[in-house]
Amino acid sequence: MENTKSKTAKPGQAEKKPEVQKKGSPAPSQAAKAQPGKNSAAEKPQSRKQTAAPAAPGTPAPSKPQDKSAPAARTAATKATAAPKPRPKIHIQEGMSIKDLAERFRIKPKDLIDHLQAAGYDVSASDLLDETLLQAISRIIKVDLEMVSLEDDIRKLAFSLKDDLVPRPPVVTVMGHVDHGKTTLLDAIRSTNIAEREAGGITQHIGAYRVKYKNRYITFIDTPGHEAFTQLRARGAQVTDIVVLVVAADDGVMPQTREAISHAQAANVPIIVAINKIDKPEANPERVKQQLAKEGLIVEEWGGKTICVEISAKEKKNIDELLEMILLLGDIMELKSHPYVPAQGVILESRLDPQKGPVGTVIVQLGTLTPGQAFICGTTYGKARALFDEWGKPVKSAGPSVPVEVLGFDSVPEAGNIFQVVTDLEIARRISEFRIARLKKEPPKKEVPLTLEDLFKQIEKGQTKELPVIVKADVHGSVEVLKSLLPTLSTDQVKINILQASTGNVTEADVLLASASGAIIIGYNVKVPSKIQELARNEKVEIRLYRIIYQLTEDMKKAVAGMLEPVIKETVLGRALVKKIFQIAKVGTVLGCQVVDGKIVRNAEARVIRGNSVLYQTRISSLKHLKESVNEISKGFECGIGLEKTEGIQPGDVIEAFVREKVKA
Repeated sequence: MENTKSKTAKPGQAEKKPEVQKKGSPAPSQAAKAQPGKNSAAEKPQSRKQTAAPAAPGTPAPSKPQDKSAPAARTAATKATAAPKPRPKIHIQEGMSIKDLAERFRIKPKDLIDHLQAAGYDVSASDLLDETLLQAISRIIKVDLEMVSLEDDIRKLAFSLKDDLVPRPPVVTVMGHVDHGKTTLLDAIRSTNIAEREAGGITQHIGAYRVKYKNRYITFIDTPGHEAFTQLRARGAQVTDIVVLVVAADDGVMPQTREAISHAQAANVPIIVAINKIDKPEANPERVKQQLAKEGLIVEEWGGKTICVEISAKEKKNIDELLEMILLLGDIMELKSHPYVPAQGVILESRLDPQKGPVGTVIVQLGTLTPGQAFICGTTYGKARALFDEWGKPVKSAGPSVPVEVLGFDSVPEAGNIFQVVTDLEIARRISEFRIARLKKEPPKKEVPLTLEDLFKQIEKGQTKELPVIVKADVHGSVEVLKSLLPTLSTDQVKINILQASTGNVTEADVLLASASGAIIIGYNVKVPSKIQELARNEKVEIRLYRIIYQLTEDMKKAVAGMLEPVIKETVLGRALVKKIFQIAKVGTVLGCQVVDGKIVRNAEARVIRGNSVLYQTRISSLKHLKESVNEISKGFECGIGLEKTEGIQPGDVIEAFVREKVKA
């Protein structure tokens, strides 16, 4: 294959020619830009003396021959101590073709295709890269390639440029129980914002809107319910910064209030409590605060961290104070975004309009969206023909935290999908085709396993140290018993986290919350309707039903015990005394030993001990008795031991063989 090194570069130096980006291709990530250089295997020069098969692209030149006069011991020690250099890891954006990748590494596309075809791949230069092809190319050019989504690449780039981040408005969702005044509060907030508009102007065209207060903006998301909030989060779309929980002062904490708290806490979103209807004679805000404390929300005046504002949405009392608290919390959270990277957002809702065609409501999270930009959104794509605000008026641009209605989708997008601007329409089409082809090849996989067995696997990988649980019981007394009992089964390493506990049969909202939170549902003397069972199967949510409480507690104890971090146990196998050291050509250093205790096992870990000190730790690479290779040798026998590291070893040293294994805590 043609040498990829520049003709003007000196031997052994990396090429300094800057990488040329193909016109119209997405900008590579910052990490990828930093890779080409002296450590990149893809840019090392080829050996000019190679006359057999052409070298793979990026194969390093062969090293110089060893000095024949060097002692064999030094050679063996060098081999044992030299650690292999880690291969460079480069991120490749989805939708890239073989030709694009070849040009990125300054390799002729034809040469790369020849090597792929020799490896059994029937490909052409215009074929899009998938995971299989990427692994094959990684082996050819000796570089670890990893495919990342365009959205992740842009997000990583944006937040790596910390100096360019600017403050953005907070995004707020209003939640609470039915008839506690959510709609009245939203109308009160909107009416203060449009006081100068004509009568009847409160006509919201999209599911989000902005409020200007003291020359600063707040974005409100008008979701139809807690399920929509959770469904967005289940898709990985963390849109909301703050949840305003509306609780009626005359009614107190109700089932949907608890549900809203559970959804917000599971999403790790801070809560501001708005105690509404304080104008009513029967209002009792102090009782509401006591009830909230039982749910884990302790207000600031009681020494807690939860901001609480007493309001009357009907009389528009303390609305300004609520808005000030939202802005204050937003400042504390230091909400920031990058306004200049390619725009990225989330689809809040979508529809097929008879006149406009497919439209989607996008809340921008990064960059600035303008009409005429091409975009990709899940498997759909298009060009933003026009942008409209919540009043249906066209806008020229939309920056971070701004909601807009976008026209120009080729089909109706799904709520929760990431909206990402790309360089041109052709790239958007190509990425869309790639995603559609990938979906056809394999069914979508859930990122969060939701059974006790899978949670145990997550623990072993260090991914989680808590067991999230949703409790459903037949009566309130049982709920209270389980709420107090289950946390006592936690350990120092694994915590049982009750996301929600309520009475009644398992509902759709319970399954959606479990799906988004990676939780299991524990049912005590309750039923699961067939429709809910089907939903749980589709969402891969585990529901466990019990009628005897000790069976429930035993299962939870086993689950927690199984989730404990395993203990590493070390067992000494045996010891051998080094009597003589041999240097054998083409083999290296071999230790002539006698087993003085236990047994020596090949491939076991070993310590080299001198006196009472451990010199270093290594591994037994070979074991021989007389001239035969053996797997183990017992006390009293002589043997030849080969170690991965033999530096500085002397007769009289002791080789201690041992094994380590994981055992249950």
